[in-house]
Amino acid sequence: MALLGSQRSGKPLRPTQAAWLGYLCGIVWYLLNCYWIYPTMHLYGGLPEAASVGILILFSLYLGLYLALFGLVLGGLRRLWGPHVALLSAPVLWVAVELARDRVTGFPWDMLGYTQVDSLVLTRIAPWTGVFGLSLLIAIVNMLWALPAARITKWVAIPGVVLAALFTGAATWVEIYPPHVAPASTGASAVLLQENLSVGAGTEKGTESRDAMLKSFANLSQHPTSPATTSALGTKPQLIIWPESPASFLDSAPAYRDFMERLAHSTSTPVLADDISIGSRMEDGNYSLYNSVSFFNADGSYGGRYDKIHLVPFGEYVPYKPLFFFTGHLLDGLPFIPGTQRRVFQADGHSYGAFICYESIFGNEIRQFVAEGAQALVNVSDDGWYGDTSAPWEHLDMARMRAIENDRWLLRATNTGITAAIDPEGRVTQSMPRHIRGSLLASFGYNTYETFYTRYGDWLAWICAALTALLLFVGIARSQRRAATR
Repeated sequence: MALLGSQRSGKPLRPTQAAWLGYLCGIVWYLLNCYWIYPTMHLYGGLPEAASVGILILFSLYLGLYLALFGLVLGGLRRLWGPHVALLSAPVLWVAVELARDRVTGFPWDMLGYTQVDSLVLTRIAPWTGVFGLSLLIAIVNMLWALPAARITKWVAIPGVVLAALFTGAATWVEIYPPHVAPASTGASAVLLQENLSVGAGTEKGTESRDAMLKSFANLSQHPTSPATTSALGTKPQLIIWPESPASFLDSAPAYRDFMERLAHSTSTPVLADDISIGSRMEDGNYSLYNSVSFFNADGSYGGRYDKIHLVPFGEYVPYKPLFFFTGHLLDGLPFIPGTQRRVFQADGHSYGAFICYESIFGNEIRQFVAEGAQALVNVSDDGWYGDTSAPWEHLDMARMRAIENDRWLLRATNTGITAAIDPEGRVTQSMPRHIRGSLLASFGYNTYETFYTRYGDWLAWICAALTALLLFVGIARSQRRAATR
């Protein structure tokens, strides 16, 4: 409400003042919410403390601009239409700004709607609207609570507050006494590896050789440690999944390719594994690289690969590199380039959409795997870079939302955890503890139904953006006509 409020003089805040207030809130929010950037850069990226702090501050200054945009537009709407219309339009504006953060910056981390991922009732909106629908709903409830502070007439404010109280009470009730939802149907199984390699394990001196790694991972693939068992697989799983890891196996290396093809053939099970693929030669003479997942068919043949489209800032490429001059050459040597095409893998009459790590936060992108026929989703990730912060759990929650939006099982294999099976309701049905080496024999199922969100994507967010633009356009035209008639 401060953005719609008044200064001590009694005059409303100007749009620029509202923008500065929003910017301050945005900076504080990202400093606290994404604090894990500092240990990631310092402890695992090898950057000095000062450089790591600088990256976190610049990151917060940059993304904080979106809350500045929210304040600027909200302040503008207040000036053009008055406080009542501005307040009523605030939820729509909020979603429009979230859409901009998704599409312009490409960092839709922890959007408002993710706070409700554990609600089996509220998340029923997501298969229709995606996470943006939940963001809109939360913003509307908060707007209703704020009606009295905007000095809206009692006949509007009182029903609004009553409605907000009823909704809040009902939401609290279902959180305490959640409805019983039947377990999702299974019928298939997959082995999910959790290699638990330290960051840089593929290059550090003194670590186990790559041949030893491959043999160890192959053993885990055939002898799952969770549920606890000491014998080989009693029934053939539908898929073996190796996570993204610092081992960095080269897709085109003959020894690696031969090993993976023999593993798939000997187990008669398709194997999906993260590796590195070679791209084109760059100007400096080195070759660019792709972060990829390769698919090996059950008969041992190579089934193709998917190249990661959305790369991790500072982990796989450096955005706006001139801004980070103070890091010197410490951020050099990141030659990854983004892929350009999605791939759905086929095996035994079923299809899988596999995506890598950070890509799980892009709802509009993941739905396209399902639209292209994926009956189950696979997310391979290396969350070891986050250390023991809250980020791995936040990352898991965003992956859970992808399962809900598309009504699909999601199998998540990670290097250090959280390795898990997620059902179409977003529930974690099986998981492994973090920081242990092992493998999870996970039950899952296949779905073919396409949700409304799978078909039409972020339609609600685009409508919110269009309504915001319309309010601004009509308001400016209206203001100019009034000025011309004076």
